[in-house]
Amino acid sequence: MSLFRQLLIVCLFAGLGAAAWTTLDPLAGSDDGTAPRHSDKERRAAVVASPVDFVAERVRVKAVGTARALRSASLHPATAGLVQAVNFTADARVEQGDVLLELDRATEELAVELAQVRLADAGRIFERLQRLSATGATAQVSLDDARTTLAAARIELKRAEVALADRFILAPFSGRIGLTDIDVGDRVDPDTEIATLDDRAILLIRFEVPEVLHGHLGIGETVEVAPWLDAGGKVTGDVVDVDSRISELTRTFVVRARIRNPDDRLRPGMSFRVTVDVDGHIHPEVPETAIQWGGEGSYLWALTGGSARRVPAVIVQRQAGKVLVDANLRTGDLVVVEGLHRMREGVQADVLPPTPAHIGPLPVRIQDAGS
Repeated sequence: MSLFRQLLIVCLFAGLGAAAWTTLDPLAGSDDGTAPRHSDKERRAAVVASPVDFVAERVRVKAVGTARALRSASLHPATAGLVQAVNFTADARVEQGDVLLELDRATEELAVELAQVRLADAGRIFERLQRLSATGATAQVSLDDARTTLAAARIELKRAEVALADRFILAPFSGRIGLTDIDVGDRVDPDTEIATLDDRAILLIRFEVPEVLHGHLGIGETVEVAPWLDAGGKVTGDVVDVDSRISELTRTFVVRARIRNPDDRLRPGMSFRVTVDVDGHIHPEVPETAIQWGGEGSYLWALTGGSARRVPAVIVQRQAGKVLVDANLRTGDLVVVEGLHRMREGVQADVLPPTPAHIGPLPVRIQDAGS
C-alpha cells in the first residue's frame, strides 16, 4: 500500500472519531450543534451520595498479661510456737474461719483459766463493797478501787483469750489453699509462711499499654483474654484499674482487667494474650467506594451546597466497608459514591436515592433456567 493511501485512511478514521465524540458527548451542546458549550459550573450531574459520619479511630492493643486472684493472702502465724496439727491439703477448698494450723497452746489455756479466776474474785469483791457502800459501812475510795480491779481483770481475760486464739491459724476468706512445707513438730514464727490462699473465682489480668494511649483506655473498657496454651478459650473481661504513672524504663502504664473463672480452669500466675480495642482520634468516615486515586494520591468528591469539590483524602483505617480518612470534610457534607465519572470541580449535582442493596428472589422460571 502506498504512503498516500495510508495517510488517506488515517485521516478518514480521525475525522470519524472527532465526529463521534462531538455527537455523543452529553456536555458538548444541543443536538443541532448550534448551542454553545456550557462551562463546568453550569453543568449538572446525577449522582448518588452518602453523608459523612465522624467516628473514632479503633486502635487494637495486643499485650501479654499475668493473672492473679482477686483476693490472695500469704498466711503467717501471729506468734511463735510448735505445730500440733496441719488441717489442710494442697489445692483443697477451705471456707472462711476454717482452722488450718494449730500450735501448742497449754500455756495460753492456763492463762485464760487464771484470768477467769481473777475476774470472778474481783467481781465478788466489787459486789460486797457495793452492798456495804449502800449502808455507809465502807469508804467510796475502796469501792472505786474494786471497780478498777474488776475492769482490769476483764481486760486481762480478753488478752489471754486473744493469745489463745493466736495459736490457731484460720482461713481469712473462702478459697483454695496452696502447698505447704510445714509438718507437725516444726517450730514457726511470724516470719514463717504457712501457705497461700487464693479466691480465684475472679482473676485480675495485669498488662502494660504504650503511653501514647494513656487517657484513651478507661475503667469499664472491654478486653478479650486467652491463655497462651488454649488460644480457643477466649474470655471477655473489663478494665478495673488504670495506673496513674508512666514507667520511665518501658514508656508504658499498667492496666488490670477482671475476668470470671466459674469453672476454675484458670490459675493465678498464668500468662494470657490480651486484646483490647481503644478509641483513638475522631476522623471522617466515608464508604470505600467514594475513594478515588490520581497522580497525587487518593481523593474523593464532596458536595457542599450541591456543588462538587475535589478533596484530598488520606486513608487512616478501614472499618467494615467504610474507611476513616484524614480529609477536609465538615458535618453536613456529602461524598459521591456513584456517578464519579461525571464529577468535575464546581459541577452542580442532583443527588439520587441509593441503589437498593438487596435484590429479591428471582422468578421461578429464571431460577429453573439456571439449574
